[in-house]
Amino acid sequence: MIIIVMIIVTAILVCVDQMIKIWAVGELAAKGISKPFIKFADTEIINLTYTENTGAAFGIMSDKQWFTIGVASVGLIAFTVYMLKCYNKSKFAMIVSAMVISGGIGNLIDRIRCGYVVDYLEVKIFDFAIFNFADVCVTVGVVLLLIYFLFFAESENEKSKIRRR
Repeated sequence: MIIIVMIIVTAILVCVDQMIKIWAVGELAAKGISKPFIKFADTEIINLTYTENTGAAFGIMSDKQWFTIGVASVGLIAFTVYMLKCYNKSKFAMIVSAMVISGGIGNLIDRIRCGYVVDYLEVKIFDFAIFNFADVCVTVGVVLLLIYFLFFAESENEKSKIRRR
């Protein structure tokens, strides 16, 4: 059952990512504008600014599409296989893994379809890379998985050992 939930969550997040990117291309790229998104008084915190990232995170490996497609594909397959092998250990880890997988798929779709990743979230309060919803899914998912594995996975293993006795 958890695998079905994981597939549904992944599909929903990929669809949301792609719909936002379609909107960004139509509204931001077509008009060549940047819009304030989150603003506090006169301070812009996050703007919606269209950009095309031909590389990996922070533009690393720009214009190396086949390499970034290959690495992303291998990473997604390996991560998915690993999580499916461990699927009965934690429902939380599986759902959070769906976030990571959906972010990877969303950006991989862009790389294959467009030759670049559509980015549109620009943090204005400090100089940072422009990113997208898929990047947020990957980042939040990885952080939650790290927290889970560092602080909670061992205690769940201990509980399951006690239940087996």
